[in-house]
Amino acid sequence: MIYPGTKRPSLLQAFIPIIFLIILLSLNVIFFKDATLDGSNQIALLLAASVASIISIRLGVGWLKIRDKIVSTIGSAMPSILILLLIGALSGTWLLSGVVPALIYYGLDILSPRVFLFSAVVIAGLVSLATGSSWSTIATIGVALLGIGSAMGISKPIVAGAIISGAYFGDKMSPLSDTTNLAPAMAGTDLFTHVRYMIYTTGPSMIITLIIFLIIGFNYDFNAVTTDINSVQSAINNTFNINPLLFLVPVILIIIIIKKVPPLPSLMIGVLLGVVAAVIFQPHIIEQVAGEAGNYLKLSYISSMKAMYGNIDIHTGDAIIDKLFHTSGMAGMLLTIWLILSAMTFGGVMESSGLLMRITEEIVKFAKTTGSLVASTAATCIFFNITASDQYISIVVPGRMYADTFKKMNLKPEVLSRTLEDAGTVTSVLIPWNTGGATQSRVLGVSTFDYLPFAFFNYISPFMSVFFAYAKIKIRKIK
Repeated sequence: MIYPGTKRPSLLQAFIPIIFLIILLSLNVIFFKDATLDGSNQIALLLAASVASIISIRLGVGWLKIRDKIVSTIGSAMPSILILLLIGALSGTWLLSGVVPALIYYGLDILSPRVFLFSAVVIAGLVSLATGSSWSTIATIGVALLGIGSAMGISKPIVAGAIISGAYFGDKMSPLSDTTNLAPAMAGTDLFTHVRYMIYTTGPSMIITLIIFLIIGFNYDFNAVTTDINSVQSAINNTFNINPLLFLVPVILIIIIIKKVPPLPSLMIGVLLGVVAAVIFQPHIIEQVAGEAGNYLKLSYISSMKAMYGNIDIHTGDAIIDKLFHTSGMAGMLLTIWLILSAMTFGGVMESSGLLMRITEEIVKFAKTTGSLVASTAATCIFFNITASDQYISIVVPGRMYADTFKKMNLKPEVLSRTLEDAGTVTSVLIPWNTGGATQSRVLGVSTFDYLPFAFFNYISPFMSVFFAYAKIKIRKIK
């Protein structure tokens, strides 16, 4: 958006804040390594926002307009921030109640190590397809799958990549998903035409992903694994009251989400169900977390509050398992929220003076053929995921920008909507400072850069979309 009376930015001016940000982020990786999310990336984003503000003011945009744009951009991220806080509370109460330990315990019985990664993709995909939410899937079933994979001795980044691949496949294809509804709305087509048309590119992307994880599983060196699955199960069983009735908690939550109850109340119900299950099934864990003996009602209140807001550690006597049974509650999400606020600030400043739009205008000029148009759209979606740090913006803005261009080239709107999903929805989780990447990294406890090489589905999807366009496979034209 460019306000009346302001100058049009040059391409160099538009790129200066981004170049500055890339330099700072690169220095952070070199000097801080795995600790970049502890604060250095947040400061880098705020400093880059300061550079963008100086350029914006020189272009004639008043500070109050810049500030208002920052506030409105942060406002658009508030639902994600609130969801993030509830996910923190959910992870705490589901550990306290024994839900996650039970999922791990029974999962070790059912899943074979060789096909575990393949199974993780399928399970996460089905749950996400049913619920329409990759975030809820990763925070619940995903956390349990990560625990099972870790107990089997499989590298956490690989397991995280499998979980994310499956969860984002389901999110992308589910009619219940917000992004799956948003993309056709921006492009001007209907939901089910959009979903059916996505099968052409999403299906091959998923098949390739599953084959890759099968190959990894069958070639993984399990002989080097020192973890004994029986000892893991024994440690869990000796610590928690493992009861099949605990599965009622995730089942009820999934049913609630399928019934289209909004994410915030759904997650809050999941948190409270965890508290109820903890009080009924885990009285000894309640005492351990509360750190004292006495009135059970008082201990239940103390331990439930601790699980929701702060750190809890369940000690099993097995050092490896103890690493799995640690959560940080809402407090553990504060660094991620700080990152999201910083990213939204940078995106708001860049948008206030048209710096982002100036860059995308140049990209549009390369769209001369169907292939180049789809490639330009995909590149723009990824660009907005990197700079605006929000998957919704990466769908809405390119959707508005390219709608007329697709019409002029006689392409049906579902070609645009599919491209928006193939490149916008799934790549948000690959950017460390994007709301998607920051959230999943914190929830799974695995750095974005660590799981990125293994989130095969998420970067195969945009390439598949571009390949189909250049090869002119299933490209629908307006007759």
